[in-house]
Order: sequence, then C-alpha cells, then structure tokens
Amino acid sequence: MMRSLLFVPADGGPKLDKAMASGADAVIIDLEDSITPERKVAARASALEFLKRTGAKKERPRILVRINGLDTGMTDADLDAIVPGRPDAVVFPKAEGGPSVVQLDGKLAAREAKAGLPKGSIKILAQAVESAAGLFAAGTFRDVSPRLIGMTWGPEDLSAELGAEANRDEHGMLTEPYRLARNICLYGAAAAKLPAIETVYVDFRNTEGLRRDTQDARRDGFTGRLAIHPSQVPVINEVFTPSPEQIEKAKMVVAAFAAQPGAGAVGIDGKMYDRPHLVRAQHLLDSVKR
Repeated sequence: MMRSLLFVPADGGPKLDKAMASGADAVIIDLEDSITPERKVAARASALEFLKRTGAKKERPRILVRINGLDTGMTDADLDAIVPGRPDAVVFPKAEGGPSVVQLDGKLAAREAKAGLPKGSIKILAQAVESAAGLFAAGTFRDVSPRLIGMTWGPEDLSAELGAEANRDEHGMLTEPYRLARNICLYGAAAAKLPAIETVYVDFRNTEGLRRDTQDARRDGFTGRLAIHPSQVPVINEVFTPSPEQIEKAKMVVAAFAAQPGAGAVGIDGKMYDRPHLVRAQHLLDSVKR
C-alpha cells in the first residue's frame, strides 16, 4: 500500500536523500515537469546514480521514476537511462488509455531483457487523466498489463489544455471540470481493479487544507496521495492509515458474516450491515496487511 508518494526533481541533489528520509511510502524521482529540456541529460544521469546507490538498501521507500510522456519523443532516452538502475516502477504521464500502457510495457520489456532483469520487474503507475483524451479513455485500463499498479490524475496539464484561468476556486476547492476528471479517474481505477491515487495539493504550507482535502479523498475511495513537499507526508500518512477503531469495526463486520455465511445482511450493535459493507471491511483489513 502506498499512502504517500513524494515528488523530487531527479537533479535535486540533497533533496533526494531528504525525500528518502521523509517517511513517504514512495519517492518519485521526476524527469518530467520539474526538469527543463536543457537539464534532461544530466538529470537522467543523476537519477541512475541515485537508483544504483539506494536501490539495494533493504529498508527504504519504493522508488519510482516519472518519465516523459510518449508524445514528447523523450521516453526512450529516459528508459535507456533508468532501467539499468531497476526502479520499482515508472510514473507514466499522460497515459491515454490502455493501449498506451501496452506500448510502454513493450518498451520496458525490451530494456529489462537488455539489462538482465526479470520481465515485468518494473511496474507502472499511470497518470491516466491529465488530458481530455485521457479522460475519455480512462475506462480502458483493465487487464492491459500486469505491470499496472495504480491510476492517478492531474489538473495542471488539464487546465493548460482547456485554457482555464484556474482549476480551484477562491476556497481551494476544485472547480467543476476538474471534479469531473477526478471522479472519472476514481471510476476508471475501480473498473480496472486498481488503487486510485489522489493528485497533489499544491498549497503545501496549508496543512489544514491538505488534511481536509485528503480526508475527502479517503472518504471517496482514493487509497493514497501524491505529495510535492516533505512536510505533506505525515498528514497524508495519518489520513490514509486506518485507526484502531476502524480496524476493530472491520473485524467485527467480517466476523459477523463469517458466523452467518448465507446471510445477505447482519446486525451489529443495533445496525444492519449488508454485503457491500463486508467488501469495504475486507479491503480495509487487506490494506493494513500490505
């Protein structure tokens, strides 16, 4: 389970080590938005050096690398550079539907073979709703690749494509076009039976705003969140960690259905719980085990 996934520029120097010590469940080494074109080559070398230096450590967060999208012409150079460092996964920006994941899968497989890595060892986290085309293709990710470990989305590229003035209102709430994109990502992930990862909260100094927004994400079904600053990690981890009370309640629901295998609903402390409650309880307990 990845509750918090912290972005850090591939050429961030000391920031890379700080990210690893932040408590994040995953660190995303970024070769995309935070790296200008003239810095790409050096950033790839920095990413590989960091992967080789830290990847073998036993106690560490997952290490992902955000590559440049297929439409940039830079994907192959990114993969050539970082696959020998064996990241746990790549973050795939503007993943416009299942066929794009199949294409990336093939690119990874070829480079894994060249590097002597087992096929499928490098996973994929798809940034699936970052464009209008991606929104309409968000329901096409089911069973396209065993590498796929989750779906997320991003309002910044979407707002640029739409020519919007902003994607949040004066209260920090997503405006309607971006709430739609968020919801489509959530449904697409559910259709593909994948974890849904909430996007970044850019006002990183607003801790209470982050907490409220992240609580909303957990309530709606997201299982984790992207972060842009180490200070966001403790809040995200706290919100996405089930409380002892939630765990105990889930155990009670599972136990009640186990005691009545044929029941469509069970009563606990004067309240009725049906099969969807059982599914949610099992998901919660499974997340604690991971």
